[in-house]
Amino acid sequence: MEMLSLEQELKENSYPGRGIVIGRSSDGKSAATAYFIMGRSSNSRNRVFVEDGEGIRTQAFDPSKMEDPSLIIYAPVRVLGNKTIVTNGDQTDTIYEGMDKQLTFEQSLRSREFEPDAPNYTPRISGVLHVENKTFSYAMSILKSNNGNPAQCNRYTFAYNNCIAGEGHFIHTYMHDGNPLPSFEGEPKLVSIPDDIDEFTNLLWNSLNEDNKVSLFVRYINIETGNYETRIINKNN
Repeated sequence: MEMLSLEQELKENSYPGRGIVIGRSSDGKSAATAYFIMGRSSNSRNRVFVEDGEGIRTQAFDPSKMEDPSLIIYAPVRVLGNKTIVTNGDQTDTIYEGMDKQLTFEQSLRSREFEPDAPNYTPRISGVLHVENKTFSYAMSILKSNNGNPAQCNRYTFAYNNCIAGEGHFIHTYMHDGNPLPSFEGEPKLVSIPDDIDEFTNLLWNSLNEDNKVSLFVRYINIETGNYETRIINKNN
């Protein structure tokens, strides 16, 4: 698979929607992940990321302007022991509760499907990072309608172990802007992951469409110690 430029992928796409990146820093020391949200409606744009324990949650920037919280207020990131869960919806909780009961990542998601936001049927994208005994593996998932037909939910899981330094994968909800919005297709995209968390954070934030970007979360987890660093950027602040 050809390694793509994450900067170019984002700059050339005005609306990838929500996106998850997971991989290993080029010095091999860190398990890295990023999650961003974008919005076209005022309701979607009226959000910020805030820290919540070891994870984060979304909240309304201006509560008086909140219209429908059902699909936009959730915990995108939660930590369960040595596992960090990152998703674009309340399936974060489904995965957390399932894995806490010894279900696998894939099994935990079998009770869920794409979002009920016709006509887009936004895919649910999810990732889990597993850092244990100085090793790092991760998995990514997408649950999507069958080419816009909500009668069928197509489920794809991609698992990566023995992670290569400097390599990561990027999955996002929409191929590009449109009406309805076309769902992501194919495997997660192979991208490079730099050593420095601030370099990575700035690359992502500066490459996202200025009008549509809302919030960004980035975390680097030291594979030797499990200690982590986090960055959060909110357009509304």
